[in-house]
Amino acid sequence: MKRVLITAGANGIGLVMAHAFAEAGYRVWVTDVDQDQIAALPAGMRGSHTDARSEDGMAMLFEEIAEAWSGLDVLCANAGIKGPTAGIDEMPLEAWHQCLGVNLDGAMLAAKYGARMMKPAKSGCMIFTSSTSGLYGTPYRAPYVAAKWGVIGLMKTVAMELGPYGIRANAICPGSVNGPRIDRVIEAEAAAKGMTPEAVRQGYASGTALKRLSDPEDVAALALYLASDGAKMISGQALAVDGMTYNVDP
Repeated sequence: MKRVLITAGANGIGLVMAHAFAEAGYRVWVTDVDQDQIAALPAGMRGSHTDARSEDGMAMLFEEIAEAWSGLDVLCANAGIKGPTAGIDEMPLEAWHQCLGVNLDGAMLAAKYGARMMKPAKSGCMIFTSSTSGLYGTPYRAPYVAAKWGVIGLMKTVAMELGPYGIRANAICPGSVNGPRIDRVIEAEAAAKGMTPEAVRQGYASGTALKRLSDPEDVAALALYLASDGAKMISGQALAVDGMTYNVDP
């Protein structure tokens, strides 16, 4: 039975990923900073209260995985926060650092300790959660954009370094995904731009070829495919799940 770790996997897209991997027969381990959500995980899923930014916490997590599972087949470096919504001339440095800490430092630490576990086995798959913001940029979201571009660069470098060990690395780039998180993003952007939330939402949808937002299940389906043998020659790729975004400024 294959083993998967999903950081920030107790809510949102991460939880939908966790359910998808469990339904596919994987043993699933998730992390989250919300202890209540960890406690609410369904039977059969393991969970750890871990801050993705904490090197001590991540090191301890992988020690626990090694002891319990003796290895790891798939790593989903999914932890992330939306960060502040503000023009660059008003961007608080502390909020910038916090956003990059969770989104980019968290991805690096997951890859660091995941690589130490996968290299001896000469196999493995790393899936990083980036964003279409990491492909195109998004106004008023500079910290998030910088972090998600960084995640793609990290992923490509990891794919090059670990390929000789049989380890693949790819990034999923969701566009706007239905759920509470995008609701908060839209409300913040509407306030920053002096628009209504519904106008921003409609702008997001109309800026895609398919004229609709994605669902978390769409992201989870791509993660499952990238982890499968069907994707054995796919590595170093940033793959969008967004209905083909072509206008990123509603």
